[in-house]
Amino acid sequence: MQNVFLKDDCDQFISRVNLLTPHTQPLWGKMSVDQMLAHCNVTYEMVYDDIHPKPNVFMKLLLKLLAKSKVVSESPYPKNLSTAPQFIIKGDRDFELEKSRLVSYIQKTQELGEKEFEGKESLSFGKLSSKEWNNMFAKHLDHHFSQFGV
Repeated sequence: MQNVFLKDDCDQFISRVNLLTPHTQPLWGKMSVDQMLAHCNVTYEMVYDDIHPKPNVFMKLLLKLLAKSKVVSESPYPKNLSTAPQFIIKGDRDFELEKSRLVSYIQKTQELGEKEFEGKESLSFGKLSSKEWNNMFAKHLDHHFSQFGV
């Protein structure tokens, strides 16, 4: 698995982003390329931007019990996996804006580094190790970039 805290690996993710065009079609799934970029940005918004509500105690417990191990493990996501409601993007998005935002988030995460994420609180899963953060970020990006053939 690639490491979102290493510059070379982040450069590879950014190179893959830069292969996308507004007309790139998915190999599976229902999202358009602009929706996919916005969808990938949600993971970073939950870390850096205070725009998503925190799940209540009951929902957080359910997420920890049912979803956490799948999200933070090294196992790849299967195709056509259902997603949480806050990750569902409806309508058209500005391709260039979403692309630029994603590149910025990837760079910011790499620059902050592994130490910043060790024991950092996740909105949905509680405290995560830097390895769990890496797995979550890296496999999510890889899954969706593969979905769009880049």
